[in-house]
Amino acid sequence: MIRTQAIEKRYRGFQALHPLDLEVRRGEVFGFLGPNGAGKTTTIRILSGILPPTSGELWIDGVDMVADPVGAKAKIGYIPDRPYLYEKLTAREMLRFIGGLYGMDEAAIEGSGGRLLEEYGLGEFANELVEGFSHGMKQRLSLCCAMLHEPELLIVDEPMVGLDPRGSRQIKQVFRDWAAMGRTVFLSTHSLDVAQEVCDRLAIIHKGRIVAQGSYEEIRDQNQGGAQDLEEVFLAILEDQDSAKEPA
Repeated sequence: MIRTQAIEKRYRGFQALHPLDLEVRRGEVFGFLGPNGAGKTTTIRILSGILPPTSGELWIDGVDMVADPVGAKAKIGYIPDRPYLYEKLTAREMLRFIGGLYGMDEAAIEGSGGRLLEEYGLGEFANELVEGFSHGMKQRLSLCCAMLHEPELLIVDEPMVGLDPRGSRQIKQVFRDWAAMGRTVFLSTHSLDVAQEVCDRLAIIHKGRIVAQGSYEEIRDQNQGGAQDLEEVFLAILEDQDSAKEPA
């Protein structure tokens, strides 16, 4: 579903991403983990087509992002950590706007949009202005917008921020259901317990490089066999990476 070949990103003299190779399969929830400043946001923006790589190649479901950006982006639903919503629109108007961008007809927008709003507890607020929504409601509306055109790939950045326990459980189930339908979720999160619970495979990025990749069990066995959970594995990998770069 996602395949990158040696993608890099440089800002003048700063190398934000070193040659990065990823392969994310159809039908899986893939976790993307790393400390602040590791390159997660840069990678997500490249994968979603917001930011071009300095070099390298990227395919989304076989479509070249550089050669056919419109075709590649049509396969993606993107949920940022801070929802980008037009607050002077109602929830229903927001969905109409998004549906129009994807070329959906009005009947499809109303049908799919109405179902999503009801499913995520926003049905009674469909005609309310977004500016009056709580952060959690905005996060759920952002999810509705991303899923409206039924994309093959969801790219999600910190989905649990501002959600109560019931909302968090619902979103985690959404990701598993999405993968069960043969679609893919690319999930970036600091919530390591969430990643361990819902992700089929993981990649850990540190200082612009992928330093571990595989299932949780594979990463644990390769790097910290005695660890009890993903948090211990994650911290051990980062410590090993940092100590390896220290001068003797």
